[in-house]
Amino acid sequence: MINVRNANIKILLTFKNSLFFIKDMLESLINPRRIEKGPWKMFFVGIVYASLSLLLVKLFFAKDMVLSGYSGIIVVTFCVMFSLPFMYYMIKVEEEQDEHIEGFFSVWRAHSDAIYAFVWLFFGFIIAFSFWNIILGDSNLFNAQLETYCMINSPGDITKCVELYGITGQAIGIHGSTAASGRLLSIIENNMYVMIFTLIFSLIFGAGAIFVLAWNASVISSAIGIFTRYNIMDIPLGLLRYLVHGFPEITAYFIVALAGGIFGTGLMRHGIKDRLFLRVLENVIILIFIAILILIIAAFIEVYLTPLLFN
Repeated sequence: MINVRNANIKILLTFKNSLFFIKDMLESLINPRRIEKGPWKMFFVGIVYASLSLLLVKLFFAKDMVLSGYSGIIVVTFCVMFSLPFMYYMIKVEEEQDEHIEGFFSVWRAHSDAIYAFVWLFFGFIIAFSFWNIILGDSNLFNAQLETYCMINSPGDITKCVELYGITGQAIGIHGSTAASGRLLSIIENNMYVMIFTLIFSLIFGAGAIFVLAWNASVISSAIGIFTRYNIMDIPLGLLRYLVHGFPEITAYFIVALAGGIFGTGLMRHGIKDRLFLRVLENVIILIFIAILILIIAAFIEVYLTPLLFN
């Protein structure tokens, strides 16, 4: 009897803890302040927001003759709207911290939690986008993303590429013949372009850089679908294929987005001549320098390591 009673108590405690966890997650969806207690919570926030974005587009726009042609962009737009409160809150908090720190390692330590939170958010986006892309079986939901993939991997015939790599297509591989050194320079150039674009977005719109990051998550998810031949059981392999180099790459973009948001917030709060703004500017430059180093490392991984692991 005692063992049965102890087992029942353990089950009740487990159930109680599960309820608290669910309650905590639900509160985190509407209260950005709760993320301070655990950046990993952003993973679940990302899953929920990306899932809602896809399902809403599927429900309300899939049958619209005009808007269905822009489904890929609308999905990203919904995701951005859901995520904006978190971006604004995190940028505001990080800028306030920047006023009291200086030095390379101090800057990294101060902002690492925010960067981890953004990375977890991005990872949640990818998981949800990849899952629903396969489950819903509707290539139109990622039409713009699929065209972007084909523009990168098959620029000679984008229309045929879209037909082949769509959910009902037959193509199963990714082919390229560019020399490694040339591809390395091309990837670094493209990554720097995206970094500059992300920085400009964050400077002009503050949290607006989330659009660039949500878009990249959706493109990667579309590529994962192609790599796995739209087999849901192979999603972990697809994630590994693209996140080996994608993880450091997107981390760099988040650092730049954070730097741009901090710069804009600091400028509005203090003005150019204020001593605190000069400290903020110094820390922003350090963050951008860190991002550039990470992007170069990510390019080397993509060109020389990823092909060895996934030939």
